[in-house]
Amino acid sequence: MTILDTIIARKKEEVAVSKAEISTDQLKDSAFFGRKSFSLKESVQNKSGIIAEFKRKSPSKGIINDLVLPLEVTTAYQNFGASGISILTDKDFFGGSFDDILNVRSQLNIPILRKDFMIDEYQFYEAKSMGADAVLLIAACLSPQQVQEFTELSHQLDLEVLLEIHTEEELGHFNPDIDLVGINNRNLKDFKVDLQHSVRLKDQLPKDTVSVAESGIYRIEDFHYLKDKGFEGFLMGEYFMRNANPMKAFEEFSVEIRK
Repeated sequence: MTILDTIIARKKEEVAVSKAEISTDQLKDSAFFGRKSFSLKESVQNKSGIIAEFKRKSPSKGIINDLVLPLEVTTAYQNFGASGISILTDKDFFGGSFDDILNVRSQLNIPILRKDFMIDEYQFYEAKSMGADAVLLIAACLSPQQVQEFTELSHQLDLEVLLEIHTEEELGHFNPDIDLVGINNRNLKDFKVDLQHSVRLKDQLPKDTVSVAESGIYRIEDFHYLKDKGFEGFLMGEYFMRNANPMKAFEEFSVEIRK
């Protein structure tokens, strides 16, 4: 089994437990369920384009930063010009939780992306109930039909969709209803970063697609290179979170890209 297979197998168990504990109707009764969502797509197009991520750890890097609090980090991201906030809610592999979104939602006025492994309709109701504005769909663990169905459900719930692709074959998961397409610069098999590979994939998408570069953006030069190639969004987490002070790291990066 690959790490993705392991994560998905565990996610199925996790969702089954959640369904048994909290019904969809109970999720609909949550305080945030009826709120009007912010548009991640519009924010990416009209602001810095950076979707700044709060992430404690990952399967490939281990602990990245587990000493800072979600609210202090995400507030700084917002204050210094992020277009949106990405928050990992997977517990076992990324050290996240639903509370990481719940505890910051009322303090932020920019879009929040729930970043998780979305494999079941129930999770979309969870996302809405915790105050997320958008969800991540990972092509590598979904069929094109599932992507279509989950996109329709997301829109019914006033959630936008960021579809993540890694390979040329996964371009077939795209459909015109997708709000944003994320192209992962990192190969999931060997974890090598190749910005050129992402540019080649982007060029095969419809011209009006809002494209988001994901992973491996470690330098100001990387940001400008990808922007020059037509990327409008930039999902960045490790670059900031591996710093002892992610808030300061984001502020400095934001200043630099405006020069």
